[in-house]
Amino acid sequence: MSDGQMERIVLARHIVGAPTPDDFRLETLPIPALEEGQLLIANRFISCDPGTRSRLSPGASYAPPLKPGAMVDGFAVGEVIESRHPRFAAGELVMGTGWATHMVSNGRGYLAKVPDLGVPLSLWNGILGVPGMTAWFGLKRVANFKAGERVLVTSAAGPVGATAGQLAKLWGASNVTGIAGGAEKCRWLVEECGFDAALDYKAADFEAQFAEASADGWDVLFDNVGNASVDRALPVMRMKGRIVISGQVADYNFTPAEAPGIHNTREFIGKRLRMEGLVVFDDLPAFPAAQEELAGLIRAGQVKYREEIFVGLASLPAAFSGLFSGQSFGRRLIRV
Repeated sequence: MSDGQMERIVLARHIVGAPTPDDFRLETLPIPALEEGQLLIANRFISCDPGTRSRLSPGASYAPPLKPGAMVDGFAVGEVIESRHPRFAAGELVMGTGWATHMVSNGRGYLAKVPDLGVPLSLWNGILGVPGMTAWFGLKRVANFKAGERVLVTSAAGPVGATAGQLAKLWGASNVTGIAGGAEKCRWLVEECGFDAALDYKAADFEAQFAEASADGWDVLFDNVGNASVDRALPVMRMKGRIVISGQVADYNFTPAEAPGIHNTREFIGKRLRMEGLVVFDDLPAFPAAQEELAGLIRAGQVKYREEIFVGLASLPAAFSGLFSGQSFGRRLIRV
C-alpha cells in the first residue's frame, strides 16, 4: 500500500474451533498523520504465531481476548519511514507488532531496534525474535538446563522446538529427541539440526517408539503441544525433572472444558517434578545479549532454521489457519 493508504487484518468474528480465513477481514484505510512522540513503521515481515489463536475466542487466556473488528496484533519487523519520536529515526529497522502494512506507534509496548548482526531481516521475526527467545529462556531460566541432561522436545520441527533442541545439544545435552509430524520433518531434525532422534507422531507405531526412546527417562520436557503431550511424558520423567510449558498448539482450538486433562499428577510427588509456564516477555531486558550470541551461532552454521514465506498481507489469514492443520514446516512469514 502507498499513496497514504494502509491495509490491516481484523478479527471478523470470534473463532470457534480451528480458524479459517473467513474469520478475518482485510481493511483499507488512510495512514493517520503523526502526532508528536509517534513514529510510522512500514512492516516488511509479519509472522504467523500459533499463540495468537489464544486471543481470538471470547474466553481470556494469558492475554486479553480481541474483540471482533480489532486488528490482530501478531509480531512484525519493519522500517521506520517517518518519526516524531526522540528515540527512533527514519530508516531504522524495528521489531514490533500488527497484522498491517503500516503501524503508528508511540514507542511503548513491544518495540525494539534491530541491530546489524549480519543475518537476514526475516530472522528477527523468527529465530531471533519471540520463537528463538522462547527456546533460549525456556531452557536457561525455566528448565535450568544443565549439561549432560536428556531433553525431549515436542512440536520439534517448529521454530521454537527446533531452536530449543539445537541449543540443548550445543549446551551439552546427552540426548535430544524431538517429536514431529511426518518423516520429512523427522529427517530434517536429525540430519540438519543434530537431534539424536526424532519420533513421528503420525506413525502407526509411535507409542512403541516413544516407550523405547524414553527407556532412560527425561530430565527436561520442552512442550509446545498441550495437555495430552505432557500427560504422556510424566511417567517417563526423571527424578527432579522439569517441564517447560511453552505452547499448546493442539489445545488452542478447544474451550477449557473440551481440552484434555492431565491425569498422571502423582508423578510430581514421587519424582519431585516441576512444571512452569513461559511468557518470554518476562525476559525482555535480556533479549539483546541472547540475540547477539544466537546470531553468532546462526552465522557459524551451528543453528539451522526453516522459513515458509508468503507474499502480501491478504495471504496472512490462510497462512495462519494452516498452522492448525499440520501444513507448516518452519517459521511462517508474510512478506508485506
